[in-house]
Amino acid sequence: GNIVWKLGPDYTKPETRKIGQIIGQHHAHMIPAGLPGAGNIMLFDNGGTAGYGIPNPGAPTGVNNALRDHSRVIEFNPLTLEIVWSYPKAGPRPDGSLYSSFVSSAQRLVNGNTMITEGGSGRIIEVTPECETVWEYLNPFPRKMLKTNMIYRAYRVPYDWVPQVQKPDEVAVQRPDNNKFRVPGSPKGKSGRLTKVKL
Repeated sequence: GNIVWKLGPDYTKPETRKIGQIIGQHHAHMIPAGLPGAGNIMLFDNGGTAGYGIPNPGAPTGVNNALRDHSRVIEFNPLTLEIVWSYPKAGPRPDGSLYSSFVSSAQRLVNGNTMITEGGSGRIIEVTPECETVWEYLNPFPRKMLKTNMIYRAYRVPYDWVPQVQKPDEVAVQRPDNNKFRVPGSPKGKSGRLTKVKL
């Protein structure tokens, strides 16, 4: 027969405990055929507060009884509910390098990498299956009304989606030296106040 799982709001049942508490899922979707992980479910699990349950010191009324100070992207097998990939890497103390309490998304790419939109901070990253960041973008355009640079969701699309444009040559861009705070080729400017930090 068919297996039907119900995820949430109670993640303490034996079959759902392996996924762990989902605080706020965004962009839950099945990875399409032809991509690595096809048929698995991928989602961006926000951090922050959510859930309803037994009252506790962090949630005296039982509302928002699940608290987590980091986000995660998980890919799981919908038949077994086993997590087959996650970012940051799974473990008792995630590195905290991903956090958005709202919006956000994740997309599996043809090359096996995953593009993640950390929506609240306006950051998009591409990570390898080993969770190494190979590309990063920070939205420099804040919204006037909300005073935030948030991005709801981003997708990478193939070049041939715009047939009027020829495929450009892709050139690797080296990460600038953070000690110089200048991008090579940018106009020269006067240095401002210099702050030295002892390590």
